[in-house]
Amino acid sequence: MKARHSVRHHHVIAIVAAGVLMGCGSETAASDVTPLEINRDQLVEQSVVGAITQPHQANPPLRVAPDGTVKTLPGTGGITYNFRTGDSAVHMAGDHVEPAVSIRHGDPGDTANHALNVLSQIGNRVRILDGEAAGAEGRVIGKHGGIENVMVDFPGAVYDDLVVGDRMQIRVIGLGMEALNVDNIHLRNMSPDLLHAMTERGMGVNEAGQLRVPVALRIPAKIMGSGLGRNHVATGDYDIQLFDEEVVERYGLDRLRFGDIVAITDADHKFGRIYRGGAISIGVVVHGISRVAGHGPGVTSLITSPSGNIELVDDEDMNLINLLPIR
Repeated sequence: MKARHSVRHHHVIAIVAAGVLMGCGSETAASDVTPLEINRDQLVEQSVVGAITQPHQANPPLRVAPDGTVKTLPGTGGITYNFRTGDSAVHMAGDHVEPAVSIRHGDPGDTANHALNVLSQIGNRVRILDGEAAGAEGRVIGKHGGIENVMVDFPGAVYDDLVVGDRMQIRVIGLGMEALNVDNIHLRNMSPDLLHAMTERGMGVNEAGQLRVPVALRIPAKIMGSGLGRNHVATGDYDIQLFDEEVVERYGLDRLRFGDIVAITDADHKFGRIYRGGAISIGVVVHGISRVAGHGPGVTSLITSPSGNIELVDDEDMNLINLLPIR
């Protein structure tokens, strides 16, 4: 389908491939793609505040696997020092572990926390307000449904100064972003900074009018589990089930890392998360493996095309650690 180009100039910004996002590893975008244009000057920039959560444990603290084995393991929330962006989301003695730092505003169901989750976009800037680490800056790296936490990451030197309860403010921008020079592409949970960085690594509109997107891994929709059926993707995630060993080996899913940009084939995320043959959705891995039936590493939606108007390109380094100034 031919891409649309008749757009008023002052409502458009091309995410120019020649620029370099400060502090990020980047590569020159492919010369045979056109930078994705968005409604940049229409996007509203606001602020939201969250505080570092205490790690969560159910009572009793048991995780029952489909084969009947029972384990007690670390789970969601808190400050996770040794599993952060770029680290394995699979090889850990944990269940639904959230990488780096988890924040919330009040209880999971509070309207203020809902705003924190809806407005926060992957790649938004975060500034610590309290404690010994006050003034340090990081980035939003994920959203976790159910517990309704937002995950943020910082350069490593910050972690020794963090304390549960420390508040931080996010400069939120990206909600309402629209793609203007390509058909049937919908953007979700995406900051302009992340879009720019992905363009630097080769994302753009190809000569056939498709959005070319480099991805670290491809995942079949048939193994997606918990999180299906919601009527929106503005918060939360849904899970990659890793219980079929043959599928895990075929798609290399034991290599999943926090921050990986992945494609889910035959998946439509325009409104909710559904199976649709031929559709393609792009997301980011935001929480870790689970032993519980129907669960696994979580994916927050970034880009979706119900018609499959996406050209996938394999790039094993397509990870937030190479896109955002985190470490």
